[in-house]
This record gives sequence, C-alpha cells and structure tokens, in this order.
Amino acid sequence: MTKKQTMTGSEIIVEVLAEKGVETIFGYSGGAILPTYDAVFQYNEKHNNAMPLIVPANEQGAGFMASGYSRATGKPGIVMVTSGPGATNTVTPVRDAMADSIPMIVICGQVNRSSIGSDAFQEAPITSVMGSVAKHVFLVTDEDKLAATMRAAFEISTSGRPGPVVVDIPKDIQTASIDFDTSSTLNINAYRERVQSIVNNRLSDEDCERFFDCLKASSRPLIYSGGGTIAADATEELRNFSTRLQVPVTTTLMGIGAIDTQSQLSLQMLGMHGTAFANYAVEDCDFIIALGSRFDDRVAAVPKQFAPKAKAVAHFDIDASEIDKVKQTDWSHVGLLKDALNDLLDYADKKDISCDFGEWNNELQELKSKHRLDFDRGSDLIQPQMVLDEINQLTKGEAIVSTGVGQHQMWSAQYFDFKEPRQWLTSGSMGTMGFGLPAAIGAQFAHPDKIVIDVDGDGSIRMNLGDMETVTTYDLPIKILLLNNAGDGMVKQWQKLYYGGRLSASDKTLHKKDFVASAKSDGFEYAERLIEKNQLKTTVKEFIECKKAAFLEVVIDPDAMVFPMVGPGMSYAQMITGDHIESRGEDPEVEPIDPKAMF
Repeated sequence: MTKKQTMTGSEIIVEVLAEKGVETIFGYSGGAILPTYDAVFQYNEKHNNAMPLIVPANEQGAGFMASGYSRATGKPGIVMVTSGPGATNTVTPVRDAMADSIPMIVICGQVNRSSIGSDAFQEAPITSVMGSVAKHVFLVTDEDKLAATMRAAFEISTSGRPGPVVVDIPKDIQTASIDFDTSSTLNINAYRERVQSIVNNRLSDEDCERFFDCLKASSRPLIYSGGGTIAADATEELRNFSTRLQVPVTTTLMGIGAIDTQSQLSLQMLGMHGTAFANYAVEDCDFIIALGSRFDDRVAAVPKQFAPKAKAVAHFDIDASEIDKVKQTDWSHVGLLKDALNDLLDYADKKDISCDFGEWNNELQELKSKHRLDFDRGSDLIQPQMVLDEINQLTKGEAIVSTGVGQHQMWSAQYFDFKEPRQWLTSGSMGTMGFGLPAAIGAQFAHPDKIVIDVDGDGSIRMNLGDMETVTTYDLPIKILLLNNAGDGMVKQWQKLYYGGRLSASDKTLHKKDFVASAKSDGFEYAERLIEKNQLKTTVKEFIECKKAAFLEVVIDPDAMVFPMVGPGMSYAQMITGDHIESRGEDPEVEPIDPKAMF
C-alpha cells in the first residue's frame, strides 16, 4: 500500500537519495539549491552524517569527484549544484561521463518556475545546455512528480548503457509542501521496454554455434575488450571465457583492469599508445572478438586496416548503434555481456568444445618479450617511466590510479599493473585535463582504506589545482605524483613530430608556479620535489608509505616522449616504436600531419 506524508520538496529529494543508498554527495552551494543543502544538513544531523556533502573548489571538481566515485564503485556519483554558473560548470563532467558511459546524477537548483525564461539572476537554460551532452535531462515543473522524477533519474542513469542524468529543480518546488509518495514512478515505459528487450535478448544455440564456427575456423583469435566490459560488471565472465578457451585479451584505455594485466593471456592496452606487442597481435590475428568496445579512432584510426588479416569480426555490445558503426561485423550480439559470455561457455561445455591456440599464445609470449616496453635507462635525467615502474613495484597492482590527460596518462596506462577492474580511473573519450585530482578524491571517499594515487602533469593539475586543499580539508591520504616536464607534454610531442618543433603555446619553462610551496600552503605535511635520479628509489618509497596526504613533484626529462605511437590517420603497420622498443622493422618516416587529422 502506498504511504504518503507531507514534506518539503528538498526533504523528498534527500529521502529519495537515501532510498537509493547514496552515501556521498559532491557539490557546491548557492541560492537556488540552498533549501536542499539545508535538508541534507538536517538529515545528516539526524542520521549520524550518513550522507556527507563534500565541497570542492568548484562545481567542475564536484562533477569529476562524482565520476571518480562512480568509476571506482560502479554506483552512480551524485552532484548537487546551484543554478546558472553552478550548473553550467558541470557541463564538462557531464559530457565526460556520457562519453565514457559513467552513471551520474546531477541535481541542479533552478530559479522559481514563475521566473524561468526571464533572464533572472543566475538563470541558465539547463535543459537546452545539457540536452545534447547528458543521457537525459529533467526539468521538474510539477511538484507532485518530484519523487517519481528522482527515481526515474536513477533508473535511466544505471540501466542499459550507463550515463549521466541531470535533474533541474526550481527553488519553489524545493520549498513547496508535497505529499511524499514512497512508491511513485514516472511513465517511462517506452524506455523500460527498450532496456528490457536488450536484457531478454539471450544467445540461442544457433547463435552460439555460429560464433564457435568462427572460433574453430580461427588459429589466432584475439579478444579486444573495452570499458563496456567493466560497465557491464562482466570482468569475471571475460576472465572465465578467456581462460577456458585460451584466447588472449587486449584492452582499450577504458578497459584496463578487465583482465589482470599480469596474466599470461593479457596483452595490456592496444591503440595509438598501446603496447607494441598488442598492436602486432592485432596485425596478426585472424578473428577479432570485440567486447564492449567501439572501434574508436584511438584504436582503429583506419578501420579497413584494423586487424587486416581477420577473417571474421564478432562484436558484443549493449548499444545497438555501436554495431557496424565503424567496423563491419560477421557476428554480433546486443544484450547483457555477462549473460552472453555465460551462454557461450555453457554451450561450449554442453558440446564439449575445446580449442588449441597454444602455438598462437607461444607466439604472443615471444612478442611480449621481444617488443616489451622500454625507455632510456642510461639518461642522467629522470625518465617518467622509471618513476611509475618504481611505484608499480611497491603497489603490486593493487592501487587505485587516477590521471590527468596527456603523456603522463599514457605512461601510467603502460607501466602500472591492475589486478582488478575499477582501479584505473581516467578520462578516455573526452580526454579532459584536470580530471585526475578530483577523480582521486572521489575514489578515496569510495575506498577509504585503499591506496589512491593521482598521476598528473604540470598542465593538467593546474586545471583543478584548487582541490589540493580539498584533499587536506577532508584528511584524505591521497598520493599526488606530479610529473613536471614544464609544458603540455603531449602537445609538445605532436609539435616535435609533426609541426617542425614549433612549440606554440605549449612551453611552460618560464612559468613561475612553485608546486611544492602550493602543496604546503594547502596543508600537505609531505610535499617534496625530486630532481636527482639517484634519490628516486628512496624518495618514491617515502612518498608511497606516507600515511597521510602526500605530494611529490618529479622533474622529468622534458623531451621524454610516449612510445609506441600510431600517428593520426595511420595503421598499426605504421607504428613508431622509438629508440628503446624493438620494432619489427624500421620505424616509418614521420610525415607532416594532415591538418584535417584529429589531435
């Protein structure tokens, strides 16, 4: 039986958040959201701070904290901000979450209903602004539908392909007296039917037979796993499938951790800055099995030349629009990945299917050995890879690592090990500088007992430097590693390779920021700068073993580059491995970039 009691709109918002198991809110206050902030305060007074509200330096930081929390847990991150600039400051995190399929609920205050459209103080047309970047946007105009709308936001955000949902709530609805319906829902039946049809779409025996026909015809199959595998909570099924059939796995940037990077069947990351051996495996394979991945331009810049020897391509996804969007498939399935992989394994057991890919796996072990990652170990300057490798040896694949965007992001993807999913947090599709620090904060709130490391660059960390203070305000033991090469390293790399070495707007050697002094001013008791290579091991050990927040700036070789590299618009056959990673042949000549090529 439906129970009703009269509450304010703000109290209803908080009640629904509690009903959905929300444990942490990230946000910044302001006039149009004040009633709900007050309701959160009163709720926490009554419930022993059960839903703490974490205040960042700005609303973008709140969005990335919620994203980090979500990426580290799989639960929707919660953002609560005021109207106008408070809401528009979350546009980038919302788009970032949408691009990487991250569930998030953004609750925005809005001016009173009677003032909407009048250019009132701190008014912004959030439904229009967010409509093209979020999974869905609600503007609540009927107070009696507030609770149902909040519940629908959670349902839409977390079902199907996950994504951010924005709920725009006028201030007068927050203050209105409303009969709270504890079970009300919105009529979103058309959406539910589409999601349910995907859930119900299981593999038939005929589907399984056709898949295994492709596998049996193959001698060099390769699983190409993306972030969708992690979003689907299907990493255990992936590992079972790979192990049972002995099919090797390479992952996208977003798919890192889907398989233990130290597994013999793992080829680590493929793509523009993937390992040479993963990219060579793609060149050699004869059957591509794509799981929750979308053949994006950082993986398949030239789709027709991606896996050129593949006789068949199989594609599993929850989003039908991804099938055949970039790469034509020979077999595909739109449904829940967990169920699909289990169905295939059940069929394999029922039909007693076994495959022998021993020769292929032996070839791949040779590739991994011969074309392993490496760098200039003899340089007198500190190489960034050396720093990350040292940290990796100490953390043993168990740390949660977030990053900004740029060279440090790619080095981290290459040199860190991850035993489990949701340990690797990075802005993939959007490539948003400034993501790393707030994402680490969100992850540390999600996992207070785990080591959380933000690997950042001097360009990226400047974007949300204000949240250094947030770390110490909440006494979080986050480790912030700043790899300082005095510039926007990835931009400089492209300028050196493709733009005649003209460092237009990317060289920061004249900038005056003293990052260590900044960290100390924000309350970091451990804040050090590492310049001497011979002090690296000792300093890194102190940094990682510090029990409280720690900040380490490492002055690295300003000319260090990320290799391997598949240039824009190039195939894997044109991969540059650099001076320290063995290539199959001569590295191709670097040609001037096509101005139309994407960065």
